[in-house]
Amino acid sequence: MHASTVSIASHDGQAFDAYLSLPPKGVGPGLVIIQEIWGVNQHIRTVADQYALDGYVVLAPDVFWRQQPRVDLQYIEADTELAYQYMKNLDGAHAVLDLQATAQALRARAEVNDKIASIGFCMGGRLSYALAATGAVDAAVCYYGGGIQNQLELAAQIEVPILFHYAALDAHIPATAVGAVQQAFAGRSNAQFQIYPEVGHGFNCWGRPLYHQRAAALARGRTLQWLSGI
Repeated sequence: MHASTVSIASHDGQAFDAYLSLPPKGVGPGLVIIQEIWGVNQHIRTVADQYALDGYVVLAPDVFWRQQPRVDLQYIEADTELAYQYMKNLDGAHAVLDLQATAQALRARAEVNDKIASIGFCMGGRLSYALAATGAVDAAVCYYGGGIQNQLELAAQIEVPILFHYAALDAHIPATAVGAVQQAFAGRSNAQFQIYPEVGHGFNCWGRPLYHQRAAALARGRTLQWLSGI
């Protein structure tokens, strides 16, 4: 892969890292990949590389950099406890501003020759939703975004196409929460919801026990089809 770490200027005069993965042809539409709570770890970097192989110019920004630069954690108990602390201490407003800066930096890259979108996982799913509300991306995808049901006031601000992936057996996101998000977008053509039966939270991540290959493959195919239509 043509991958490297690049620096992005923040809105407040600082800078943070992002993992850049380029497609085989060197140019293409842009994607912001937004991490889970374990940071821009091997899994997220590999997801970025997957989408790069599909022809996208991908940036995966370091969301936790204001607390600790380059967080890169594994799916073990000690690291997971630390990951939850990073999530608990995250300044959401700053995080969205940093993602806006990432989207702006991605659009400005010479390799990007088309529209850009965001894809977020878990905590990143919620941030992808919030980023879509700013209008900084042309489309958004949210994998099991925890807490979206607590930010329903943003739904009216989202005019771009947005795709939600939810797990029917998600222990962190109850069906009532999913229903509340669906209701917030009722009657609107820009939102699509996909519910995956018999799988739990984190089904896309092969490093976690709840990984489900068929659901992950189906969601990925739907995501690529969704993105191809923007």
